[in-house]
Amino acid sequence: MSRRWCDEGSEKGRRGHLEIPGGTAHGTVEKKQTSDTTIKGHTVRASKDEPQFIVKSDNGGKAAHKAGALNKA
Repeated sequence: MSRRWCDEGSEKGRRGHLEIPGGTAHGTVEKKQTSDTTIKGHTVRASKDEPQFIVKSDNGGKAAHKAGALNKA
């Protein structure tokens, strides 16, 4: 069983993978987002109580994910 990033505290530079509809994506956390932002024209809702993690995938894409969706590599 994979350990979730949130089990250890997700942080910038941490590598991991996540399950997405098309399979598994691998990437690196760029930032812990604690306020609303926009990525690729979509509003990302985030707060200190419910942060999102900005992840840059190995294929160059960027997306926001909740800690529970991220698995440590």
